[in-house]
Amino acid sequence: MIINLLRFSFKPGVTEEEKAEVLAAMRRTASVESTVFATVGQDLGDPDDGFTHAYLTAIPDLDALERYMHDPVHLEGDEYILPRLAKLSPVRLSDDPDPELLHKISAIHASKVERYPAWGRGVDALFGAAGTEPTPAVTTRRRDNKQPETRSWKS
Repeated sequence: MIINLLRFSFKPGVTEEEKAEVLAAMRRTASVESTVFATVGQDLGDPDDGFTHAYLTAIPDLDALERYMHDPVHLEGDEYILPRLAKLSPVRLSDDPDPELLHKISAIHASKVERYPAWGRGVDALFGAAGTEPTPAVTTRRRDNKQPETRSWKS
């Protein structure tokens, strides 16, 4: 299971009606066939972090993640959602013990960025506003144990 939690806040000036539509679009995205469960609602973290809401989705495996990333409902929702958000911050986890899982997820993300570069720039900007990356860099030790190698979805 791949769990994706996104904490977010709205841009100043986004109306209550627009906020409601963003949350509705997120709920539509959360209900696509590739998800197992999901929720959208208020963020209960530290208000000083600047996040007001959160989106959580559970996706069973990498094949489902690929479908989720390119699902027309997800793509259409992001067109409405992303321009209204001020920042995003991810928390990701999985019960899959595959040590390459993060790299596989990063490859799926990179493929979407390549196919939809404007989407990638929008996501980059939102994660950057929160001081994070959409898919974090991972530092691994080379087999010869000399220098660490940092790999990122951007690589």
